[in-house]
Amino acid sequence: MAFLALPRPFDFELTTERFRVFGPDLASLWHEGGLHRVLDGREFRIEPATGGVEVEPLDEEIRPVVLTLLGADFDLDAFRPNDAVLTGLVKRLRGFRPPLAPDPFEMLVGAISAQQISLRAALAVRNRFVEQYGARGELAYAFPTPERIAKVAPDDLRALGFSLRKAEYVLGLARADLDYGALATMPDEEVKAALVQLPGIGEWTADWFLARHLARPRAWPAGDLALRKVVSAFYGDGRPLTTEEVRTIGKRFDPFQNLSAHYLLTGSRLPA
Repeated sequence: MAFLALPRPFDFELTTERFRVFGPDLASLWHEGGLHRVLDGREFRIEPATGGVEVEPLDEEIRPVVLTLLGADFDLDAFRPNDAVLTGLVKRLRGFRPPLAPDPFEMLVGAISAQQISLRAALAVRNRFVEQYGARGELAYAFPTPERIAKVAPDDLRALGFSLRKAEYVLGLARADLDYGALATMPDEEVKAALVQLPGIGEWTADWFLARHLARPRAWPAGDLALRKVVSAFYGDGRPLTTEEVRTIGKRFDPFQNLSAHYLLTGSRLPA
């Protein structure tokens, strides 16, 4: 296996916790202590190593995918919140790098599948989708391409567990003329404005696209139910907060709203 260095601090177990906590994800498969992905028909495995990870195989196409998956772009050294709750979480979760979705279509389909249902239920539907339409590696699957899904009928997706509305959203996304490369160069508000033009993509989905695909530092999905619950638990004085209240609280974390959201969510799942 080839060694790939990660920026310090880096904790492999904390960073990959997401790929274990909600159950197996066939597109990012945790198996016997390592993470498997498929890229261009090749399956690669990521394992922990001192100062980084071991990857097999590793080349110039796989390298950026691994770095994205493991949140290498986040500047943890600069993340020094002036907030007692987050300061404690940063210390407790030292080395946690929020994993990012390398593929924008995968990110958006994942967000659509998770609308108004639990993440575990959404993952079960998504796994059937990946198994049906993705290219299989040895253990993991490549996430289906927009080109493949554009040819699918709504009833085919409904048979996998998508509601009719979500099936239409996924097909609309696959058939949309979205320039993901151009989106990556736009300011946050322009990205959101472009995405919400598509059926089934609202502010919540657009915010998570900014957070979990583009790694925008100020992304703060205030309308996310899980984030609202966590912010309410930490900052709500025992009462549930509204989306607007959560949005207002997010301003205190500027310019690290994205990291703050991930640390709050992960910290709420892991025991102190």
